[in-house]
Amino acid sequence: MDLYEYQGRELFARHGLPVLGGGVAETPGAARAIAERLGGRVVVKAQVKVGGRGKAGGVKLADTAEEAQARAADILGMDIKGHTVHQVMITTTADIAEEYYFSYLLDRANRTFLCIASVAGGMEIEQVAHEAPEKVAKVLIDATKGVNDATAREIVAKGGFPAEVADQVVDIAVKLWQAFVAEDATLVEVNPLAKTGDGTVLCLDAKVTLDANADFRHPDHAARADQAADDPLEQAAKARDLNYVKLDGEVGIIGNGAGLVMSTLDVVAYAGEAYGGVKPANFLDIGGGASAEVMANGLEIVLSDPAVKSIFVNVFGGITACDAVANGIVSALDLLKQRGEDVTKPLVVRLDGNNAEEGRRILDSAANPLVERVDTMDGAAQRVAELAATGV
Repeated sequence: MDLYEYQGRELFARHGLPVLGGGVAETPGAARAIAERLGGRVVVKAQVKVGGRGKAGGVKLADTAEEAQARAADILGMDIKGHTVHQVMITTTADIAEEYYFSYLLDRANRTFLCIASVAGGMEIEQVAHEAPEKVAKVLIDATKGVNDATAREIVAKGGFPAEVADQVVDIAVKLWQAFVAEDATLVEVNPLAKTGDGTVLCLDAKVTLDANADFRHPDHAARADQAADDPLEQAAKARDLNYVKLDGEVGIIGNGAGLVMSTLDVVAYAGEAYGGVKPANFLDIGGGASAEVMANGLEIVLSDPAVKSIFVNVFGGITACDAVANGIVSALDLLKQRGEDVTKPLVVRLDGNNAEEGRRILDSAANPLVERVDTMDGAAQRVAELAATGV
């Protein structure tokens, strides 16, 4: 789960990291009230989970509370790279003398933790690494030892931080690691980590990603979830413990096993090239041991997507027997009919493996005009793409 900047700032403050005072507002009036409380010059920052806010006009300075209200009115409702601004963060300004970069992250490729630090902050670290790699320090972190004072000083030395701020950056490095571990984060990033005119080092930004797999240890993390920004279908699927991801296409995909579903996405996309670029509309893995009820839930979610024109149910029976899948399809269609929902989207079903013959018999006996069986994966992909493109 990615946090908004104001949420990351609050998390940093709770772990003793130096941040500026501020607050978050959803209306221009609330922004004015926060600016009045802070007093003096403030910065109004759009809260979206995407970079490039400043270039898009989502970060503005205000000398008075009245200006803060006006700037908030300018920013709220903006579209920044497809993200609508619903909140702004108001903070006091800082007299920035130098900008640095500091982060901890889970390095999945190398199966370890990594610290990236640079004295060239304020811009994309990828750009710095490309243009001036000598300014970027990368230090592997031993998960069994973590970051103590000695490790932090090693990082600061390798990063080339000025001697006059070394002690402050060491303290921040230790506390940032403590926050990283305590919150079960996969990323904590500060850009810029800034030295102000009086020599104080502050965290002027906060980018945090939390590991959703550790949510059971953090009941408070649920309150940080941005339900409004989540796709409603993904929310509904999550509530039913389904592994669903919304995509930009027309063919609904249901399969059992992540590998099979990924392969199905590929064959549908390939087949769709012959029909004007038809693409998969979602990823939905009902799992290796899915019941008929799970199959019905998944089918209901996919059928609820207005962009879906046809559906490909691709199942290789293993733990999940094909007869259970067939019963799930029949049950889901009957359930939707009982609710008075007009189901018109065709289903192409490919069943193979455990109890495949019985599954096919169940579908044939149901004789639902919306369901069409195709025995091969490639053939089913061709047919479902054709249906999505032509409706025949």
